[in-house]
Amino acid sequence: MITGLDHVVVLTGDINAASAAYQTLFARAPAWQNSGEGADRVLFTLDNTSLELIAPSGDGANADRIRAVLAAQGEGLASICFRTGDIARMHRRLDRLTLKPDTIAEVESRDVVSGAVLAWKRTRAATEATRGVRMFFLERDKERPLSVRTTTGSITAMDHVVISTSDPERAAALYGARLGLDMALDRSHPDWGRLMFFRCGDLIVEVTHRPGKQADTTQDKLHGLCWRVADIDATHARLVQAGVDVSEVRTGRKPGTRVVTVRSGTCGVPTLLVQPSAGPA
Repeated sequence: MITGLDHVVVLTGDINAASAAYQTLFARAPAWQNSGEGADRVLFTLDNTSLELIAPSGDGANADRIRAVLAAQGEGLASICFRTGDIARMHRRLDRLTLKPDTIAEVESRDVVSGAVLAWKRTRAATEATRGVRMFFLERDKERPLSVRTTTGSITAMDHVVISTSDPERAAALYGARLGLDMALDRSHPDWGRLMFFRCGDLIVEVTHRPGKQADTTQDKLHGLCWRVADIDATHARLVQAGVDVSEVRTGRKPGTRVVTVRSGTCGVPTLLVQPSAGPA
């Protein structure tokens, strides 16, 4: 019923600075910009998902809510949104699984640059039922425009989103049995704990459990993002030239992969870049 990860949301206090930072990281231009209902929004759409930057704007309840979250938690990942082909059916499933979905809302957005309009239907599961992870579901019948590449060494797609948990069994039940994502891997290691990979369209929802790392055993947390690149050496050189703080290129945990950690310009989101292995997934 879930066909993919439609987008992830990153909250920021400065939409212009955040947009410039992600344009540098991705080497892609924003695909969509919109203002209204107490927020400014900038979207970058890659080959398999989008990243939406949201900042408070003006007065009103929504702007106040965003400012309160920023004051309490700082900039960073705020929510994830899954895509479905049938929002009414998805809503019924969420309701049966006691995830307490909101009433389906019809939403419209107009791009401030092109004047184009996109519309979709959306619902949200109750955050207390999803172990603290804000989780939306939407249906749309029209694709967003892709972010245009601005130079070589661009980011191509998302590889995985990381969710940390203190209760792996409950997390496995939520993402696997209840949401219906396919578990592709469940592995434990004494050095880095337990990893569970759930397929979600053309990317992975990675749920991690590191004993003793989370004090709150009732809440999971959106932890970080990993983006794919075609040539990690070219991407690394481009980011260094742009003044982004990045690690050296190193061998990834998955055989055949090479990775780079991005340490600045991500609005506080732990970020990894990966060049996938040349062999089968």
